[in-house]
Amino acid sequence: MSKFTIEIVSDTVCPWCYVGHKKLQKAITAYKAQSPDATFSISWKPYYLNPAAPKTGIDKIEFYKSKFGDDRAAMIFARLAAVGKDVGIDFKFGGKTGNTRDSHRLIHLAGQEEEEEEGGEVLQTRVVEELFKSYFENEEDITDHGVLTAAAVKAGLGEEKVRGWLESDLGGEVVDREVGKAQMMGIRGVPNFTINGKFQMGGAQDHVEFVRAFEQVVEKA
Repeated sequence: MSKFTIEIVSDTVCPWCYVGHKKLQKAITAYKAQSPDATFSISWKPYYLNPAAPKTGIDKIEFYKSKFGDDRAAMIFARLAAVGKDVGIDFKFGGKTGNTRDSHRLIHLAGQEEEEEEGGEVLQTRVVEELFKSYFENEEDITDHGVLTAAAVKAGLGEEKVRGWLESDLGGEVVDREVGKAQMMGIRGVPNFTINGKFQMGGAQDHVEFVRAFEQVVEKA
């Protein structure tokens, strides 16, 4: 039986991280179809694409335009819409963007409380998925504690604990250290995937590339 541990370095406002996650899930499904006994354990680590982003949300479209210019921003939106459609993501580009530190603290909390459900995703991954969906498909504000709480509760975390966690700075130092660790490891962009602590892949790879990586890990074990 093959066991895979996959560490994903990601930012919650990174559209390619959402795409990469969808492609990874497709790869896992494909690999398990040929190797039913294979097991996969996924953990999420933080990254700040824009560490200086404001703690209060700002207009997402205007942010993209100011960073890339109107024409390039329009091209980015069009490309993401097309790529998203292929993997089941309905990308929308309205709403607000901003600092992601609190969302990463929430993901860290989920990792601490993670429990496997038979036949389901682990808690931390469910929280990440809800945050992605909230931000990229529902046009909600990644800096808003109400939005973060709703996503976490939907994923299975207790509301009272989440509210208390977000109102404090619990997990903040850990998250900051993990971001620094990723940078020291040479990670300059996300998503980044490390399989079984050895095999590293960057970017939103096609699912067949992930399957090939799983096969190579087994061959070299």
